[in-house]
Amino acid sequence: MIVLLVILGLLFLGIVAIIGIYNGLVSRRNQYKNAYAQIDVQLKRRYDLIPNLVETAKGYLAHERQTLENVIRARNVAVDASNRAAARPGGPAEMRGLAEAEAGLAGALGRLFAVAEAYPDLKANTTMLALMEELSSTENRIAFSRQAYNDAVMTYNISRETFPSSVVAAMFNFGPAEQLQATETPEERQAPRVSFS
Repeated sequence: MIVLLVILGLLFLGIVAIIGIYNGLVSRRNQYKNAYAQIDVQLKRRYDLIPNLVETAKGYLAHERQTLENVIRARNVAVDASNRAAARPGGPAEMRGLAEAEAGLAGALGRLFAVAEAYPDLKANTTMLALMEELSSTENRIAFSRQAYNDAVMTYNISRETFPSSVVAAMFNFGPAEQLQATETPEERQAPRVSFS
């Protein structure tokens, strides 16, 4: 009878441990999904600023139509990639697709800002100045949100890969999460800046 009670006690403790590990993995997964939601908010904010920026620049950059179209096209690609990533935060293909789309958008914006430098009236436009300041602020928020997301993903991945959590993760199909890596060159990693002086 005592042996049976000991076995039942150990079985109960094992079940409690599995439940605790499972709940911890769920909690960490939800933390990185929440962290991605913060990135998503900032990305949407930036995506909403870009058409206003292009419209403001359009009157001054009539001869640079291709540059403006490239910015809008890159924005639309980034919006699509962001929507796919929001549907599956942490998914390897989605995170890589988002990083590539964001690099394309950063490059297109960089070219727009370089062209805008040649137009003194555009550089002095108060709407353009305000949009540029807002975009720069948003870029900084995105960087902070990306860091929080990557930290949450790292914590989740470490948790699901360490023993005994790895056993529970395998039993309940807790797959790895992908960090959101920057794919641009070191020069492109900086927030877009335009000097209007």
